[in-house]
Amino acid sequence: MTLTQLRYLVAIADCRLNITAAAEHVHATQPGVSKQLKQLEDELGLQLFSRKGKSLDAITDAGVQVIERARVILAEALNIRSIAANLRNEAHGELRIATTHTQARFALPASIAALNRRYPQVSVHLQPCGDAEVLDLLEGGRVDLAVISTSGAAPAGGIALPAYRWSRVVLVPKSHPLATLGREPTLEELAAQPLVSYDSSKRPESSLRRAFATAGLVPQIAMTAADADLIKTYVRAGMGIGVLAEMALQPGEDADLRVIQADALLPLCTTWIVLRKDSVLRDYTLEWIAQFAPHLDRNDVRRLLTLGIVPETPPRVPHWREREGATAKRAAAATSLTAVRGGRTRA
Repeated sequence: MTLTQLRYLVAIADCRLNITAAAEHVHATQPGVSKQLKQLEDELGLQLFSRKGKSLDAITDAGVQVIERARVILAEALNIRSIAANLRNEAHGELRIATTHTQARFALPASIAALNRRYPQVSVHLQPCGDAEVLDLLEGGRVDLAVISTSGAAPAGGIALPAYRWSRVVLVPKSHPLATLGREPTLEELAAQPLVSYDSSKRPESSLRRAFATAGLVPQIAMTAADADLIKTYVRAGMGIGVLAEMALQPGEDADLRVIQADALLPLCTTWIVLRKDSVLRDYTLEWIAQFAPHLDRNDVRRLLTLGIVPETPPRVPHWREREGATAKRAAAATSLTAVRGGRTRA
């Protein structure tokens, strides 16, 4: 039994028993993966997959147990490599992040750019996907961490670190009746309008639907999309009013739309960094966490991962608007300093 065989086995499971897709995932050939699978099954004396003809049909009961342990072994092998790389002070590698389209588009760019300046030899691989898929990718070991939001408790299945809190906003054309109210609309007024929002709002357990249900209302979901830019596009097209995360607002690009705060109408959300339990983080991953969530102390993160020690005083989690304000101040200060230095040079 080898780590390569276990890696191929897990890849087959993750690729829905498609050996060709699994081979592409692990950068191997389809015959090579099939051969290693047969050798592993022969060594164990068990069938890990049932077959129909030449195709894999299902994971056997034995296969379920073996794959579960294989994931643990592969995760520990990765931890050992991470420990060695950190001790060698290696400044290269890769960081794989599963997240939603909104986080990837609006929240992550600044921290990833900062990581690139500090660790130019680290490649970052984003996997934007739906809420339901993000944690599955983390649990399956296909990414190093996940960035996901909830309106309630922290996500289960890993170690969740709060990055920031945020609110939702209502977005309407400037000619829309809600744009001239001069106040925050009520839930009843929103329920009377067709809504354009995220795919997650289709689910009965979504916080948007629950907010309306608590008030005895049913929202009219006219359209959903995974991408906030698409929501804006269809608001402009007249499909309805948009309900989206405030991070998705772009003052220069969205000046044709009216933003209505909905802080009192819809529950506050928290964006979390989710790590696998017992994982050993590369130094550059800790650097990225420090850039994305500066209020999190990297030593506290290390102690939480290695010893399970929770800080006695939990850090205060900032709101998105505070983060943006601090970012703007830093950018203004940097611009001012550059101008002063430039003036001195010219003098």
